[in-house]
Amino acid sequence: MELFLIVLFYLCLFFPVLHLLHCLPWFAVQEEKEKNNPDKEKGISILIPCYNEAGIIETSVNSMKSLAYQNFEVIYVNDGSTDSTFKLLNKFLNLEKCWRMPLNKLDHQEVESIYQSKICPNIFVVNKVNGGKADALNAGIEFSSKEIVITLDADTVLTESALTTVNDKFDDENVVAAGGMVHVLQTKTKNPLSRLSISRANILVRVQMLDFLKAFYITKISLARFQGLAIISGAFGIFNKNLLIEVGGYRSSVGEDIDITLKIQRYISKKKNKKKRVILIDDAIGYTELPETWRDLFKQRIRWQKGYVDCLIYFLPFLVRTLFTRSVSFFYIIESFTVAVFAGYVTLGIFIYSAVINFSLTLLSFIILYLLYIVLFNFIYDLLVLKQVKRYGFSFHKKDRFRLFITIVYDIFVHRFVTMYFVMFGSIAYFFNKDWKKVARTGRNYGTDVAS
Repeated sequence: MELFLIVLFYLCLFFPVLHLLHCLPWFAVQEEKEKNNPDKEKGISILIPCYNEAGIIETSVNSMKSLAYQNFEVIYVNDGSTDSTFKLLNKFLNLEKCWRMPLNKLDHQEVESIYQSKICPNIFVVNKVNGGKADALNAGIEFSSKEIVITLDADTVLTESALTTVNDKFDDENVVAAGGMVHVLQTKTKNPLSRLSISRANILVRVQMLDFLKAFYITKISLARFQGLAIISGAFGIFNKNLLIEVGGYRSSVGEDIDITLKIQRYISKKKNKKKRVILIDDAIGYTELPETWRDLFKQRIRWQKGYVDCLIYFLPFLVRTLFTRSVSFFYIIESFTVAVFAGYVTLGIFIYSAVINFSLTLLSFIILYLLYIVLFNFIYDLLVLKQVKRYGFSFHKKDRFRLFITIVYDIFVHRFVTMYFVMFGSIAYFFNKDWKKVARTGRNYGTDVAS
C-alpha cells in the first residue's frame, strides 16, 4: 500500500511540473514561430449550432459581421429551438429561403428549410428538427461549401483577425485540425487582443477565467508541443472539412467535442497519415461566455466530466493500444484519468477508511501531502499563468490586481476542492444519466457592454 501511494503521489507531482516547464518559451516548437503568409484566402465555413440561444444571438451575429476576412460563410443551425432564436435571426439578418444541396455523407435529423441573409449574403440559417449539438454540426457540415470548417458555440465571438490567422496555419497541408485560444467573454474589453478586465465579473466568473487561462496557456500549449491534444475546445474548433467527413462526422454523445478530436487523433495515428498534425493556434483568439451562477457551473462541469468518461469508454481500445506510442493516449489515460480522477477517489477512500475503520499515520500523511500538493501547485499555476498571458500579449489593468489576488486565494482554498467534487460526481453520474442540461445565457449584449 505504501509503495502504491508513493507512486501515485509522484505521478501527481510529475505532470504539473512537466506542463509548468514545457509551456515556457524555451520549449517552443518550430511550427509555432512559422508564418506561412499564403497568397490567397482559403474558404472557411463557420458552423454555429443553436438551440434556444435567444439570449446571446445578437452578440453572435454582430461578431460574424465584424470579421476581417472575405472568403467565408456562416451557417447558423437552428436545432429545433422553442424560444425566439429563429425570429431574432430573421430580425438581425432579414432572411429569405434559398436552395442548397447537401453532401449526403453524414446522418442528421430532417432539415425543414434553408435561409440566406439579404443583409449579409454569406450568412445562412439551416432550420431543422432537434437532434442535439452533434446532429446540428453534422447538418452544418452537410450544407457547408468551404474547405475549412470552424465550429463555434453560439456564445463564442471571434476577434477580427482570427480567420486570417487560421488561414495562415492551414496553409500547411499537414495541419488537419486545430484549436483556437479561448478567453472569457465577461472579461472582454474594447481591446480584445491585448487587454482583459475582471471589473464586471463576479468571483465565480473570475475563478473560471483562471481555469481557462491555465487550461489554454499552460496545459494545452504543453500538450500541443507533445502532439497530445485530446480536446479541441468546442467553443473554437477548426477542421479540414474532408477529414470530418472521412472520420464520420460527430457522434451523438455527451462529449462530442472530445469525441471528434479523438477520432482525428485515431485517424492520424495510422502509418500513412503520420505527417498529419493537430495544433493549437495561439494567436487565433475567441471569447466565450461562462456560467455566472453555481447552478449553471454545476451543469457545465458535470457535462464536461461525463463527456470525458464517455470518450474514455468509447475509445478505450485505441487508447490502450497506443498508450506508449501516441502521446494523446498517454496523457488521456495516465494524466487525465489516473491523476485527475483516480487519485481523488483514492484520497477520499483513504480519508473515510482512516476516520471510520482504522487510523493510520501513513494514510493520514498521504492525505495531507495530497492536499498540500493541490494548494501549492494551483498557487504556482495561478502565478505562472498571469506571466504567460502577458508573454502572449495580454494584460490586466492595475485596478484589477486586488481582485486577482482575492480570486487566486479563493481558487486555491475553495474552487480547487469544488472542482474535485465536479470530477468525482460527474464520473459516477455518467453511468446513471448520460443527458446534459443547457447552461442559461445571460442575455447581455457584449457588442456594447464591455470594459475599456
